[in-house]
Amino acid sequence: MTQHDDTIRLQHMLDHAREAVNMVEGKDRSDLKIDRMLELALVRLIEIIGEAAAKVSPEGKEKFSDLPWPQIIAMRNRLIHGYDAIDLDILWDTIEDDLPLLISELEKVLGKI
Repeated sequence: MTQHDDTIRLQHMLDHAREAVNMVEGKDRSDLKIDRMLELALVRLIEIIGEAAAKVSPEGKEKFSDLPWPQIIAMRNRLIHGYDAIDLDILWDTIEDDLPLLISELEKVLGKI
């Protein structure tokens, strides 16, 4: 995989993380319980972030070791394989607490490329 491919994957991660954070703006956790389309959209965005992370080369992951690669990929795997038992509290906390930090890190990384 080339540096170019890694840059594209990192950009995909950033774009989808931003989209998820923007999607919950002005909403709260209870909205997930009543808005199935919101739930499905957020799950899909997190899956895409994890899939893009999984496709970053080992060299890219080493170069940008500040990013929590195993956790990002594990979240994707949990959503994909545990589709029938998604904990909406964890999904919400990921978007509210983890994605803003991920966005900040990805912006730094992409600013260096």
